[in-house]
Order: sequence, then structure tokens, then C-alpha cells
Amino acid sequence: MLFNSMVFIAGFLPVVLLGFILLAGSGRQRYAAIWLTLASLVFYGWWNPAYVPLLVGSMVVNYLIGGYLMRRPSRSLLVLGVAANVALLGYYKYTGFLFGTLDSAFDLGWSVGDIILPLAISFFTFQQIAYLVDAHDGEVAEHDFVNYCLFISFFPQLIAGPITHHGEMLKQFNDSSTFRPRLDNISLGLTVFVLGLFKKVILADPLGENASPIFAIAADGTVPSLYDAWYGALSYTLQIYFDFSGYSDMAIGLGLMFGLRLPVNFNSPFKAHNVIDYWSRWHMTLTRFLTAYIYNPIVMRITRARMAAGKPLPRRGKMSLGTFVVLIAYPTVLTMFISGVWHGAGWQFVVFGLLHGFYLVVVHGFRAYKARRGLPLDSDKLWHRTGAVLLTFLCVVVAMVFFRANSVTAAMAMLSGMAGLSELSTDFDKSNYLTVAVLLAFVWFMPNVQQWMAGFRTALDAQPRENWLLRWFPIAVWSPTPVIGLAVGVLGFFALAVAFSVAPTEFLYFQF
Repeated sequence: MLFNSMVFIAGFLPVVLLGFILLAGSGRQRYAAIWLTLASLVFYGWWNPAYVPLLVGSMVVNYLIGGYLMRRPSRSLLVLGVAANVALLGYYKYTGFLFGTLDSAFDLGWSVGDIILPLAISFFTFQQIAYLVDAHDGEVAEHDFVNYCLFISFFPQLIAGPITHHGEMLKQFNDSSTFRPRLDNISLGLTVFVLGLFKKVILADPLGENASPIFAIAADGTVPSLYDAWYGALSYTLQIYFDFSGYSDMAIGLGLMFGLRLPVNFNSPFKAHNVIDYWSRWHMTLTRFLTAYIYNPIVMRITRARMAAGKPLPRRGKMSLGTFVVLIAYPTVLTMFISGVWHGAGWQFVVFGLLHGFYLVVVHGFRAYKARRGLPLDSDKLWHRTGAVLLTFLCVVVAMVFFRANSVTAAMAMLSGMAGLSELSTDFDKSNYLTVAVLLAFVWFMPNVQQWMAGFRTALDAQPRENWLLRWFPIAVWSPTPVIGLAVGVLGFFALAVAFSVAPTEFLYFQF
């Protein structure tokens, strides 16, 4: 069930919200939590009811293992629980890719039938792995079955994130001041939801229609022309920006309608001045998970091994090349490799992850070089920062080509066209670049939703960075006034008109 569909907006959401208001408003918060859990299972099963038992079974097994780990921490059981989750994800997501790769390499004649990827399996798998690890480490404060099921299945974040953490959600379920219907929360939530819907149906979907034909040309082995290749790459980069940003806004808005705050998952990533900054802004909860449960444990294990061998940690700015490779480069590349594979089963996703790993290593290396020479890590000069933003964006666009292409060969055809290595002439109207230019100016200079609504708490730990436009024109900041209401209403009218008049399209992160 898509957030941008009529059945969700005009059917599912009003019914679920009304039931929540009746139950939570009368003080029956426990029943309200059960209602939301059951509604979330209906939401999940709308596409294919056959996968509801998979989700329920996964929640029950992980709940039981987590409870045992809380009472009797067992390293063996933790490893078994994590391995079971990874194996489930691996079977559905990577079996076909693995068998296809082996068959291509060794001509073994192996084949498997079509294995349909269950929705959200990548997301709820990571949430439950984090829960098991923290249960083993004594960091889980509550173990209630209904609350756990709601934490995993809550429909606003179930399909494509954010990847919530038990510590930030379970306590909200038991807090009577947040888990209840409030008119201000519903008003704020509807505003954020409408803005996200506008991004999806008015901006992201038309960009996808422009990018798809060009990537289809590359998929056939043809190198697109210079203009076409850049237009396709930039259109897709902006499409996934507005698509994922729109979904993240809609998820936060939906959660707020039910009195629950979800973590910020998207914070103007194209304004990043290096790739480290980019990953602190793009899919922020995925970065948080990878850092806490993969990168940090790798670094800690290496650090303990070095200290046991009598090798002290280097002081700031005094790291040798060998130490840099062991402590920084290796964990970074491995973590980003896992990130790439998590996003999809295909060599293009492996390249995507490794490419971002390479970017991060270069940035860390450059910062280590500046620290060694006593130079400031970040420059305050406008032209330095502008150049850094543009270079970072260029790196992101190149990586996005692999993210979008259906193979490494297709991605290389696109990149060849972007490098001017095609003899084809353009078949697309160059005036379309005006749209790309306007949208790039929008994402670089305009405030994001969290900045625009900074006067109100719409999400967890939202600390939006100051925006120059709002500093110069404070009257433009969101406030519950008739003018702002009219403006949001106009955007919502056009968004709903488009959403209800065409077949709804999936969000791009649904495929992961």
C-alpha cells in the first residue's frame, strides 16, 4: 500500500487514525498500540498477504531470543540470532544473485526459481539485529511483546525507514504525554505529509520518467550522447533525492499524527561539503546503524589487538600510512561494501559501496594530511566551500549512476557518455536542463522541511542547521497562520490531484 495512493490517503489512513483517536483518546493506550500493530500488519499484507507470517514469525523469534539474552547474556545465542536474521535476508535477497554469478563463472548449469523479495526485509532485519545486540549488552530497558511488535511493524517506517532504534521508540509507547491524539500533532503531521507527497508526485516521478529512457539506452549497450548522459544522471540523482526525501517527510508526518516522533533520516545531503558530511545527511539512520554495529566494533577489535601487541594509538596528526590503512581505510571500505550489498543484489551495488568507501578514505586521508600539517580541517572561505560542495555532488552523481543502472556494463556506458566518448547526437530537448538547474538551485539554497518548521518539534533529535534565507526573511518560517495554511493547502491540492489521477508509483527504496 503506497503512501501516494488513493486507497491509503482516502481509505486506510482515516480509518486507522480514527480508531487510534477513539482508543488512545479514551485512555486505552494499550489497545491503541494493539490497534496500530494490527493495522500495520494489514498495511504490510496489502501487497502480498503470504509474507505477513514471515514478518510475524521474525518478530516472535527475535522477541524470544532478545528476552533470553536480557536474562542470560550468551555470546553463542547472540551469534546464532544475528546469523538467523542475516540468513533470512540472504536467502530472499541474494540467492538468485549468488547462483547466477556462480553459474556464469563456472557454467555449472545451476538455476533457482524466482524468489520474490519480501517488502521491508532489509529494514526490519537491521532493527532486530540491533535489538539483539543491545539486549545482549544490557542496553534494552523494556521487553513488552505488543510494544516490540509495534516498534518493528509501525507502518509509517516499516517499508523504507527510517531504521528506528528501540531506545527511541519503546519509551514513547509508554509515555502518556506523546502516545495520544493531539490536534497540534495532527496539524503538524499533515503539513509534513503533504510536503512529502508534493515532492514525490510533482517532482520525483516526472524526473524518473525523464531518466528511465536514457538508462534504458545504456542498458542495451549503447553509449548515450554527452548531453543525454548528463541529463539522465542528473535527473535520476534529483529523482532519488526528492523521492527519498518525500518518503522520509511522509513517514515523519504520519508518525506525528499518532503522537510518535520518528528520527530525521534526510537533511539536505546535496549541501554536504565532503562525503563524510554527505553520509551524515543521507539515510541518516542507516549511517547510524552501520557506524554503531559494524564500523565501531571493527575499529574496537583492531584497537584492542594493537594494544595487546604493545602498539599505542597514534596521536592526532601523527598517524603513519600503515596505521591509517588498518584503523581507517579497512573498516571504512568494509562498512561501505556492506552498505552497497545491503542496498541490492548486483555487482553495480558492490561498486557503489566500494566507490563510496574510496571517497571516504580519500576524505579521511586528506583531513589527516591537514591535521599533520596543522591546517584547519574546514575552510570558511566561500569559494572553498562552494567548490567542496560541487566536487562532493559530482562524486555522488557518479556513484548514483551505478546505483540506478541494472548492471556494471550499463553504468560504464552511462559514464562513457558523460565523459564525451559517444558519437551519438542528442535526442532530447536541451531546454530540459532548465528544470534540472532550477531544482538544483532549490536543493542547494532553499531550507528543508526541518529548517522551515524549526520552531516546532516534528521529529526526534531534530537540530536543523541555520538557513541563510530564513535568517534574512524570518517571516517565511512556518507558523500556524492562515497564509501558511493556504500555501500548504494549495501544494496539497495539486499533489492530491496528481496522486489520484495517475497510477501511484513505488518509492525507490521499496526495492531494497
